[in-house]
Amino acid sequence: MPTNLNKIQFFIYVYSYYQTKPYGSLLERSANSSMKKYDAIVIGAGQAGTPLSKRLAIAGYKTAIIEKRLVGGTCINDGCTPTKAMVASAKLAYNAAKCDDMGIHIKGFTVDLPLIKKRKDDIVKTFHDGSQKGIETTKDLDLLFGEAFFTGEKTISVKLNDGGTEEYTADLIFINAGAKTIIPDIPGLNNIDYLTSTSILELETIPEHLLVIGASYIGMEFGQMFLRFGSKVTMLEASPRALPKEDIDVAEEVVQILEDEGITFYSDAKVTKLTKKANGQVEAELSVGGKTKHIICSHVLVAAGRKPQTEALQLQKAGVELDERGYVKVNDKLETNIKGIYALGDVKPGPAFTHVAYNDYTIVHRNLVEKANLSIKDRLIPYCMFTDPPLGRVGITEAEAKKQKLNYLVAKLPMKHVARAIEVGETRGFMKAVVDADTKKILGVAILGEEGGEIVSVMQMAMMGGITYDQIRFMMFAHPTYSESLNNLFMKLES
Repeated sequence: MPTNLNKIQFFIYVYSYYQTKPYGSLLERSANSSMKKYDAIVIGAGQAGTPLSKRLAIAGYKTAIIEKRLVGGTCINDGCTPTKAMVASAKLAYNAAKCDDMGIHIKGFTVDLPLIKKRKDDIVKTFHDGSQKGIETTKDLDLLFGEAFFTGEKTISVKLNDGGTEEYTADLIFINAGAKTIIPDIPGLNNIDYLTSTSILELETIPEHLLVIGASYIGMEFGQMFLRFGSKVTMLEASPRALPKEDIDVAEEVVQILEDEGITFYSDAKVTKLTKKANGQVEAELSVGGKTKHIICSHVLVAAGRKPQTEALQLQKAGVELDERGYVKVNDKLETNIKGIYALGDVKPGPAFTHVAYNDYTIVHRNLVEKANLSIKDRLIPYCMFTDPPLGRVGITEAEAKKQKLNYLVAKLPMKHVARAIEVGETRGFMKAVVDADTKKILGVAILGEEGGEIVSVMQMAMMGGITYDQIRFMMFAHPTYSESLNNLFMKLES
């Protein structure tokens, strides 16, 4: 460095020198000096992020958890908790309407949607408040409300909800940003007050005619719910059939159950145009099997799928790789291609269920804190669609067994042959199991019937414990229970 410089020349020299360095200008270095350092940062206070942040803090990691909206994520605030609370009300309406067959006569009943909403809101508030309090009372854990985005490999900027922007860095970063509703590109959609799985929960007036775009799990739950509340419901599925991931017999039975209740289904159906009428109604122009059809409805629910919330995170600045659909790529330990950065829950590829996100948390936590060697590879993932009756599923389908060219057998038992179902007056659906013909191990189970999710949990434990179908055939269950009829299900495989 020259020694014969005056003060101004010296400043210019130093400024120019540091401008050429990889860590940037003097101004950037000054800004970085105020960057707060944590041991761990969790982005998203969902069903993986919340417990993970608490357990990391308890284990001695100085931790920050960043949430842009509400603690608890989709599940607590506008997913599992509120929808299942409202499904319970819808089931009571259904039971009241058909209770004459059970010898109980009700002269008349009404559906009070504002009261249903209030009950739902009270439950959500209890769950949300408890979850947030758990974070706030955990030592060495800071809760920040704002939108996070990466500015470097291990640096994060947060636009705080109450104003201002702050910078943070950590050696360990966990992304639990979740997913959001896909809004399809339909002409006229933005000109109507369409509903999503979030906004429909805020209705206090029952729709006259609800058009549901998407006949998958979310769409079917809402469709049946509002049908039971008193709406006319039409459901559209773009695929050749509803529930394309399920076996054909399972999907057809679900559709039949809902059609019997009064829902109108159209498969191979796409909305080509939506027009708001002068009276506030909506005209939907459809292409059904290549033919044009028009429907007048009062409300439109968009339930055409969900996508990961990765765009705003600016993950490219951290060097984190995404797949072609925008999901964060992870290995079997849930770590991204950048060491120390992990992705959990719906933001990564795979089934988007709350229990998957929670299991992601347990794997990451135990691997990091307890030095375990756990993997997500080949884990058994159950799920349940909460239509009524519900569909509980675990393992592979019959179609998957056939595709894999396995030597398999199928056992199937209609719920009308299940003693407990007959006794409670709910005989819709069936039990179905796919088993390995050589080893007698259970490969997959579908229970479409009352308590389907509970029965499939019994089968999940049997699969994880290596219990064979012939053992279940002769196992002693309490009588009268739904699980007891697993004896009869596997009796179907006797030659």
